[in-house]
Amino acid sequence: MTAIRSLVPFAFVRDVPTSIEFYERLGFRVGNTFVPDGETQPSWVWLESGAGAHLMLARATEPVIASQQAVFFYLYVDDVAAKHAELKATGMITYPFYAPRGEFRIEDPDGYALMITHT
Repeated sequence: MTAIRSLVPFAFVRDVPTSIEFYERLGFRVGNTFVPDGETQPSWVWLESGAGAHLMLARATEPVIASQQAVFFYLYVDDVAAKHAELKATGMITYPFYAPRGEFRIEDPDGYALMITHT
């Protein structure tokens, strides 16, 4: 059987530029975008952080309803406390630690839950 070499989440969002700004604050950078003919803003983006963290986002054609999101994105970092402090300083964290080993949750502009934790 051929092994899967990578898995990249693909999520639909209300506004791609707003989501780019949010994920850049987490440490992602834009790898590629697509701007449809006649438009000025991207409708799709490839985001990356380090060698192994990738995410694709595209503008939704239907409303994005946060309460119906059935997925968590786990982001692994070497120093959970440092990442927590970094994000807390930006005002992005509205929830305290709830896991005994230092896991915390933030939400992106579309209500997707992002779990920041260690391996």
